[in-house]
Amino acid sequence: MKVVYMGTPDFAVAPLKAIIENGFEVVGVFTQPDKPVGRKAILTPPPVKVTALENNIPVFQPETFKNGEGVKILEELKPDVCAVVAYGKILPKEFLNFPQYGCINIHGSILPEYRGAAPIQRSILDGKEYAGVTAQQMDVGVDTGDILFTEKTKILENETSGDLYERLTVIGADLLVKTLKAIENNEINPIKQDDSKSTHAAMLDKTMSPVDWSKSAFEIHNQIRGLDPWPVAQTTLNGKNLKLFRSYIDETLGSGKAGEAVALKKGLGVFCGDGKAVVITEVQYEGKKRMNAADFLRGCQLAEGTILG
Repeated sequence: MKVVYMGTPDFAVAPLKAIIENGFEVVGVFTQPDKPVGRKAILTPPPVKVTALENNIPVFQPETFKNGEGVKILEELKPDVCAVVAYGKILPKEFLNFPQYGCINIHGSILPEYRGAAPIQRSILDGKEYAGVTAQQMDVGVDTGDILFTEKTKILENETSGDLYERLTVIGADLLVKTLKAIENNEINPIKQDDSKSTHAAMLDKTMSPVDWSKSAFEIHNQIRGLDPWPVAQTTLNGKNLKLFRSYIDETLGSGKAGEAVALKKGLGVFCGDGKAVVITEVQYEGKKRMNAADFLRGCQLAEGTILG
């Protein structure tokens, strides 16, 4: 079966490698245009492009699909199906309907929950017990297509968005292979989504970073791990910005005011609004590198009764 693959970030690399390794004929790869990265603005190809070129697969990077260029490329490649994983562009109806089996999308949530741009992070921010990956038949809506297969996984207690992202990448790769094999064998039974149960996973932004220590330890713990690695939960210490990475809840520290910080052997303990505490194990102080919180505290005098934020 001839496959056109469409994806851009790291999340989309493992599924591409998986379908290549499982013998599917990838006749072309669509990915976003190269973008400047870093302070020197070095023009850098997306991870999917790098993988495609390593496997001698033609790469296409159209700026837009409004001019019909995408369909013209498909007319040349003649794919049986398009596999789409975190591509990052809206595809028009004529493109979606061109391949015999349409376009299949691998989405990082248990649809219809968390349609949109940031499903993995939102599942942690909201304190969900489970996350997952869904294979869906794409239509003109955003993540509204019929469900083909779903794989669930329990979110670990202290897992960050970055950790979960890596696990779901592997699950998504296996799910894409499973889906394409099912299409080949005519074993697909699409299930329509229940729109009444849908939720939206809007993009994250830096306005979400400041920590309100009057909230519960559960809420703050989810904020810290949900915003790790970006845009990162933040507070202030001695008038300077302090970024917070990785945490766990500790109910044994006694009592303190909301935002009161305590130096511990394992990290930086901070009391929350419900009387419980979170312990942050990695931090980045303004002007410094990211480091183990215990190491940071050895070089930082934390006065008794210090209130963060």
